[in-house]
Amino acid sequence: MMATPKPVTARTLPSTNPLPLSAAQEAQVQELYYKRVRGHCADEIREFATCATNRTFSATWVCRQQRLAMNSCMIAHAGQKEQDAAREEYFATADQRRADREEKERKKAEAEKFFREWWDLDEKEKARRKSEMGK
Repeated sequence: MMATPKPVTARTLPSTNPLPLSAAQEAQVQELYYKRVRGHCADEIREFATCATNRTFSATWVCRQQRLAMNSCMIAHAGQKEQDAAREEYFATADQRRADREEKERKKAEAEKFFREWWDLDEKEKARRKSEMGK
């Protein structure tokens, strides 16, 4: 009995949830996750912060309602669904992060070139190397 070959499908984009990520990448995904949860609960966080301003340990019982509202909001939004959304956002913005990183490297190279031209370091470097070779 001969096995039937599987049909070859067109190559698709990598999975939106590939594993494993490096520790640095996971940290970036976690930061996006926390940012998203804080965004959902911004009003509750703001209310608690306003209440807790200029209070020390008394904030525990004075701001109890605001704290409970903030915690319940964060617990309601902090789930696997939100983690998956943060991970998808991380992969969706990968091209933008790469472009930003390349732009930053380009600006750094331009600044270094300007610095070398301004201080005439290239000529000094060449002269120093010539004198070292002559020794």
